[in-house]
Formats: sequence, C-alpha cells, structure tokens
Amino acid sequence: QVQLVESGGRLVQAGGSLRLSCTASGSGFSINVMSWYRQAAGEQRELVATSGSGGDIVNAESVKGRFTISRDNAKNTVYLQMNSLKPGDTAVYYCHASLRVVVNVEGAYRDIERWGQGTLVTVST
Repeated sequence: QVQLVESGGRLVQAGGSLRLSCTASGSGFSINVMSWYRQAAGEQRELVATSGSGGDIVNAESVKGRFTISRDNAKNTVYLQMNSLKPGDTAVYYCHASLRVVVNVEGAYRDIERWGQGTLVTVST
C-alpha cells in the first residue's frame, strides 16, 4: 500500500515563506508524476505545480515567480517552496502522485493515483 504524507503547513504572515513536503511511502512502486494542488474554502481544487518527466512546472499563474516545485527521487519526496505568500494563498494544499506499482514477481504492474491528506496553509495580513 502506497501512502502520501504531507507536512509543513502552518500560519504565516503575508510576505513570509513556507516549504511543504510530501513523501511517498510503501514498497514496490515508482513515481511517474507528483503534483501539488490547493483548495481554498468554497473554491474548486486548483493545480499548483507538477514534477514529472517533463520537468518541474508551476502551473498556476497566480503563483508563478513565487512558488517552486522540486523533487528528491532518492527520498520519494516532492517539495513546494512558497515565497512572498499572500492571503490569497490560504488553502489546504494536497499532494497527488501518479505511481506504477509492481503486482507480482513476474514484474506485472498497474498504474495508480494517490492523494495526501492535505496540509493547511493560512496566510495572515
């Protein structure tokens, strides 16, 4: 069973920085893509940034130039560095992973998706 565990969310003042982490744990898997989404109260979930074979991409226009995604493959961990935070960045941030899981000794596999439990980022004025 593969799980994603996020950390790093907390209350921060506007203009401050945070780094979120998301680690995939389990066995017999490889990571295709890891992404960060966020969901503000009353809003739809929004794709923030993606790390995959196409590179590290910040998808959300509102955070370009302020947020950076990176990945440590040895640790199965993806990070979201958030700088110059604004109250509008307040949201629950979710990690998402597209994974390949080996299902038998012959090497058969299947592709799955996992979500983390979310970590709350609150930016105060």
